[in-house]
Amino acid sequence: MNWNNLPPLTALRAFAAYAQTGSVEAAGQALNVTHAAISQQMRQLEAHMGVVLLDRSGRSLALTPEGRTLADALRDGFGQIIQSVESLTGTDADRPLLLSTTPTFAASWLMPRLGRFREQHPDISLMVDPSAAVSALEPGGIDVALRYGNGNWPGLEAELLVKSAVVVVAAPHLVESKTIQTPSDLRDFHWLQEFGTTEATDWLSEHGVTSAPGRAITALPGNMMIEAVRQGQGVASLAGVFVEDDIRAGRLKVLFKDTRKSGYHLVTRPGVQRPPLRAFTRWIRREAARPTETPTLPPRKT
Repeated sequence: MNWNNLPPLTALRAFAAYAQTGSVEAAGQALNVTHAAISQQMRQLEAHMGVVLLDRSGRSLALTPEGRTLADALRDGFGQIIQSVESLTGTDADRPLLLSTTPTFAASWLMPRLGRFREQHPDISLMVDPSAAVSALEPGGIDVALRYGNGNWPGLEAELLVKSAVVVVAAPHLVESKTIQTPSDLRDFHWLQEFGTTEATDWLSEHGVTSAPGRAITALPGNMMIEAVRQGQGVASLAGVFVEDDIRAGRLKVLFKDTRKSGYHLVTRPGVQRPPLRAFTRWIRREAARPTETPTLPPRKT
């Protein structure tokens, strides 16, 4: 490592703070200096590097492509430093563990198990953000995410927790009089999808199906969407893990199965994990490895 090529740390901090906050004034407040000092440090950084990092041609500053590249590197670098220092010194031990996952996964898989986590770790505060949006994992922010996909999230570490293919399902009475052999046979059905996602439209598009005129898609919170599918209000594409019991009991029928996405993953940033996160990741791995308890269905009356 050639230390002589590294620009002054104060200038890098000023630029990183500006890139994070989006304004010179906010960066000054974050670093407890004047906004004039931030501007001066960023000009010195450009002069030192011989690269234009900020576009000053408009009414407000904007990052150039080179500036964005440096900002991304500084965010990762400073973030890793902060995370390691906080972990080593214990300064963030009392900060609640922030978890991001989809509402459906939170309600259907995570919540029934969280009681065991609280029993084992009563001293760890946990905040669950049930959102379909893919949130960034940043120091001081979201610590861990439980995401559905194929495990490919660049810059992050992903470990498969719950294996589950995508299934297209419907209530048997909705489709019993229909011949369904290809995805295009579903184009005239009403579709349901979890609010904040594009699961239905994505599946239809991937299989070359365009919606028929007058047919729409209803977006609902995850638990309401599954209940609507049970009632026969439409067809849905979702992770099979959420409807395993319904399929076994005959309340839902699998029309198609897509195995290209492997399931829900435990997603974290690379590097040292603070103690609450280490405890949570160990616990959730054990939970995912527990045998699935299959309820015994009562015999049918004849």
